[in-house]
Amino acid sequence: INIACTIAFDLMIVHVWGISGLLYLVLGTLFGMGLHPVAGHFIAEHYVMNEGQETYSYYGPLNWLTFNVGYHNEHHDFANISGKHLPTVRKVAAEYYDEMPHYHSWIKVIWDYIVDDGISPYSRVKRVTMENEEIEALRARGGLVK
Repeated sequence: INIACTIAFDLMIVHVWGISGLLYLVLGTLFGMGLHPVAGHFIAEHYVMNEGQETYSYYGPLNWLTFNVGYHNEHHDFANISGKHLPTVRKVAAEYYDEMPHYHSWIKVIWDYIVDDGISPYSRVKRVTMENEEIEALRARGGLVK
C-alpha cells in the first residue's frame, strides 16, 4: 500500500506541477541526505559514533549556512534557545562542550560512517517504552510531570 500511495502522490505532483515539481523533491532529498557534505549532520546527530555518547556537535564553517544546526549537544541541553544563540552557549559553557567528542567536518562524519566497521544503520540508541504502571510509579514519586 505504501508503494501505491507513493506512486499516486508522485503522479499527482507531476500532473499539477510537472516533472520539475517531482525533480525538486527528488533532488532535495538527494542533496539533503545523500553524499552531500551537509548530510553528515543527520549521521552526527542520530548515530552512536563513540560508545556512551548519543549525539555529536559539529563546529565548522557550514554552521553559518545551516543556521547552527551543528550545535546539536547544545540544542539538546537548551532546547528553548534559538539556533543563533547556540554558539554563545558553547562559549559560556566551554568546559563542558570542548571536552566532548565532536566533529569539525561533516565529510569526516560521512567517511567514518562508510569505513568504520563499528558504525552501521543499527548504531542508534533504542528507547524502551514504559508500561502504564511504571509511569504511574514515577508520577507517585514526583519524578514525572503530567
